[in-house]
Amino acid sequence: MKNTRLSFLIFAFMLTAICAAEEQPNILWITSEDNGPQLGCYGDEYAITPNIDALAQTSLRYHRCWSNAPVCAPARTTIISGMYATSLGGQHMRSGVRLPEDFRTYPDILREAGYYCTNNSKKDYNFDSEDGGWDESGKKAHWRNRPDKKTPFFSIFNFTVSHESKIRTRPHQLKHDPAKAPLPSYHPDTPEVRHDWAQYYDKMTEMDQQVGKLLADLKADRLNESTIIFYYGDHGSGMPRSKRWPFDSGLRVPLLLHVPAKFSKLAPADYGIGKVSDRLVSFVDLGPTVISLAGMKPPASMQGVPFAGKYDGSEKKYLFGYRGRMDERIDMVRTCTDGRFIYMRHFYPDRPYLKHVDYMFQTPTTRVWKEMHDAGELNVAQAKFWQNKPVEELFDLREDPDETTNLAKHPEYQKKTTELRNTLQKWMQETLDLGLLPEAEMHRLSDSQSPREYALQHKKLFTHLGDVAFHSMDEQHGYSIPDLLKLANDPSSAIRFWAVRGLAIRSSSDMRRMRALMKASKDESPSVAVAACDGILSQENSHERQMGLKRLMELADVNRHGHYAAVAALNVLDMSADLDAAERKQLANLPRQAKNPPARLGKYVGKLIDHATTKE
Repeated sequence: MKNTRLSFLIFAFMLTAICAAEEQPNILWITSEDNGPQLGCYGDEYAITPNIDALAQTSLRYHRCWSNAPVCAPARTTIISGMYATSLGGQHMRSGVRLPEDFRTYPDILREAGYYCTNNSKKDYNFDSEDGGWDESGKKAHWRNRPDKKTPFFSIFNFTVSHESKIRTRPHQLKHDPAKAPLPSYHPDTPEVRHDWAQYYDKMTEMDQQVGKLLADLKADRLNESTIIFYYGDHGSGMPRSKRWPFDSGLRVPLLLHVPAKFSKLAPADYGIGKVSDRLVSFVDLGPTVISLAGMKPPASMQGVPFAGKYDGSEKKYLFGYRGRMDERIDMVRTCTDGRFIYMRHFYPDRPYLKHVDYMFQTPTTRVWKEMHDAGELNVAQAKFWQNKPVEELFDLREDPDETTNLAKHPEYQKKTTELRNTLQKWMQETLDLGLLPEAEMHRLSDSQSPREYALQHKKLFTHLGDVAFHSMDEQHGYSIPDLLKLANDPSSAIRFWAVRGLAIRSSSDMRRMRALMKASKDESPSVAVAACDGILSQENSHERQMGLKRLMELADVNRHGHYAAVAALNVLDMSADLDAAERKQLANLPRQAKNPPARLGKYVGKLIDHATTKE
């Protein structure tokens, strides 16, 4: 052990000496929360963002950068790891997954190269530890705190004034005229919606002022000629159907890259002051890119491709996005784009797009939008997002930037649909997408090791799971009932889960289906049992329904089967069960929180119980 430690120290010393032989750039990341490209430099005439616009005039602007995840914690998990969050099991909002033993973040690697790394101030990773590898992380973290002026720095400054929570803060005196606010076609045109959009743009202006102040500080410290600057948003806007949803509206973020003349050799090949790059980039590429800018080769474990620096990689043909559990609501969506067309695959087509997420419903737009849907006051494009989803969707971003017209079934788009469908499935299988395991099952199966290590040991399983998940959820073109009945008896609980999910969503009168669901409701895997009960509840006023309801109540007891199984059971009870007064009382009496809940997850069980027992 001592020899290993000594070898590592010698390696780190030699690496530092090599890097020191050639001057290293300082690197500054400026990030803003919950905003897409609603900026003047991206052609938005309603936006007032002079400081970022000025930075764009001296930078390369990326036309399409994706955050990979449309919400903060999974997106930050992707950035800090240089890996798709789905490959770590960290795609769910507010989750704490165990990391592999040899895991290293990009700050770990930069520090080995001699960088002083600071984060001001948000971490928010979906790991069981939030260390991140920083020299300093917090509200006082700053490049000015480095040990001496010769030490190169990597610094992040994260501005929260544009966060979703700031959009709905009242009272607020609007500066942008709400009558002129550009509304997407899927939002209803109401005073509440216009106010929220106008306030969002007000907050973008405030954020822009903070960016200007930071850039002025950099210049005052005479560091602007030796610092490579990135500016980006952390995912789409905080408005509903952007944040939390892997449409382009939820994944597309602004990205500016400024490389001073001193380090021009580190700039991308298409770099030019004030130019626009059509190169497809995403958050998984950010960590490898800064490592490359520091003169180091990114580790093979990182899945991103550097788009600048010594190890600038090949351009990507596709970008990928993902949605997992969003707070208390379980979902699974995967997205792929070639830059013009976006393909979306839904693994819970039996659920609506917009489910009741307590935090999201605090925004006035969300509430009025849902109220108008329930009153039948929306047009087709607006009503769509409160209805159940199709299995797959294809959108043409050039002709339909709001992504409201599904082209997946149009004959003239079958070739493109097939291309992106196959590309997405292959990516899920090759990257060992842990979303193919329901969250409770992922934790149950990985047990004492990290989910990533479990996946690496079961690569063949994940290849099979990719096929099973795709075909089980496609009632029209997927597996038949006999196929699913066979898979429902598979030795693997993960395979059984998707087979049972497939049986649950199919509207078949085949009695073998119900017998299989009843059997699966007693499965040793709580995830399989929950999936079975979901299908059983469709039997109105039947003995089977009462049995399924009883089993779900057991599974929803957080102290019997754990937090993740309880959340899954409560999702089904809330979405599928029409509970009578006695059943609501029984549900209300369940424990609202585990004795030792996972970090930051304690309130989700209680929120689900509240909604299921109080909704009309």
